[in-house]
Amino acid sequence: MQKDFEIIDHTADVGIVAYGDNISQAFGNAARALFSLITELDSVAEVVCRDTELSAVDEESLLVAWLNELIYLFDTENIVFKRFDVAVLPGSSLRARSYGEKVDGSRHRLKTGVKAATYHMLGVEKGNGCRVQVILDI
Repeated sequence: MQKDFEIIDHTADVGIVAYGDNISQAFGNAARALFSLITELDSVAEVVCRDTELSAVDEESLLVAWLNELIYLFDTENIVFKRFDVAVLPGSSLRARSYGEKVDGSRHRLKTGVKAATYHMLGVEKGNGCRVQVILDI
């Protein structure tokens, strides 16, 4: 695997494409891509963690639910995350632990406000590794 994720341009929004050796790693890299849009990941310490359990009708919907849960945690608890241990389980469910810290204005420069992950151009591709794509409403 060459890169973890890339940011793609989209009219009025922004897209992310994340890669992994498996779907769990790709979902973790998608979360890292999300938070790389919000702040510089190098400025984030791993001093708090949050556990998440989700399920959805399919893997694509699970990806949207996962990212929207992280956006919710950022919006309600003011936490930026940097590392994600994700397990995507059979039956389109997910268990994850996210590591980060509360936003500190002296160290975290907030870059982009992300409103939500959308279903537009959504995709999960498996084969030689995994590739996921999602458009974020900003």
